[in-house]
Amino acid sequence: MNLYVGNLSRQATEDDLRQAFEAHGEVTSVAIIKDKFSGEPRGFAFVEMPAKAQAIAAMRAMNGQEIMGRAIIVNEAKPREERRRGGGGGHRRSGGGGGGGGRFYR
Repeated sequence: MNLYVGNLSRQATEDDLRQAFEAHGEVTSVAIIKDKFSGEPRGFAFVEMPAKAQAIAAMRAMNGQEIMGRAIIVNEAKPREERRRGGGGGHRRSGGGGGGGGRFYR
């Protein structure tokens, strides 16, 4: 079962989460989600536990608990929705957008 962990301190590590959740059962994986451009943690993570009963117990016990000064939110992770990529998307303009605005270039 995959659990969503929100309101996570930016200083929390995957090891911190693993230790906290292992108190309630086996943890298969921990992934702190990071911004793809800056590499900074985004404040949430996913914890995967193979036994559903243990995951539910962990979710109930850990929701609202404080880790590194922040009360975390723990829910069952929802499946990721497919996002359409590419084409379409309306009439977007890129660039400075013309229109005279009082600037003259010589």
